[in-house]
Amino acid sequence: MNPDIVTFSSLDTDRFGILIARTNQIKSENLQAILDFCAENQIKLLIARCPTSEIESVHDMEDEGFRLMDTLVYLRKDLRDHHPQPQQTELTIRTFEPADLHQVVDVARASFAGYKGHYNVDHRLEPKAAIEVYASWAERCCLDPSVADRVLVAEINGKIVGFRAIRINTPEQAEFVLSGVAPEARHKGVYRSFVIEGLRWCKEVNAEEVLVSTLLINTPVQKTCHELGFTAYSSYHTFHKWFD
Repeated sequence: MNPDIVTFSSLDTDRFGILIARTNQIKSENLQAILDFCAENQIKLLIARCPTSEIESVHDMEDEGFRLMDTLVYLRKDLRDHHPQPQQTELTIRTFEPADLHQVVDVARASFAGYKGHYNVDHRLEPKAAIEVYASWAERCCLDPSVADRVLVAEINGKIVGFRAIRINTPEQAEFVLSGVAPEARHKGVYRSFVIEGLRWCKEVNAEEVLVSTLLINTPVQKTCHELGFTAYSSYHTFHKWFD
């Protein structure tokens, strides 16, 4: 079996204190090999993603005790004929600076409280640790160029109320990888402003397309992206399999 199909997740293991593995390529034909890997390595939790079109694989996973945790939708925007539009907001959208780090991490903690992602809805994972996943991810976006190439922040009256991380996957493709908006700043156009400014920057660095993913149930984000020219691209289920 290709070793890249299933891997030990050191980040998740450190966060939750149990041995965790991940796979983004699970299918019926490799399911048993993945389960064997987990048994051989004494994995406690497997986080597995598969395309929503893989119905037979989903049924086989259910037979093995996998439980559905969330569904992600990917949207795509073609930038080749995109013309950046001006911001129509009183928000200040600017590039992250090192002094912003603590505020960005605080926004991540606040914005992902009550989130319905796979970490949060698995009641066997400690809730505070689940929220810290996103706080840690936001921090790494700000500090590690391999995680994000650019981070934008939104300010209202000098206070950071949101952030948007962007990664360049290939010279042609960029991806909006993580975003958070403080609860008190929601419904004020912060996310829309991030998309507009993010697209402008991606166009500036000659990306030809931009991807963004969100939960299937996150209709406000999908609506905003559709209004700004994104179209549905693909979708994935996230399953958890506990070994005990």
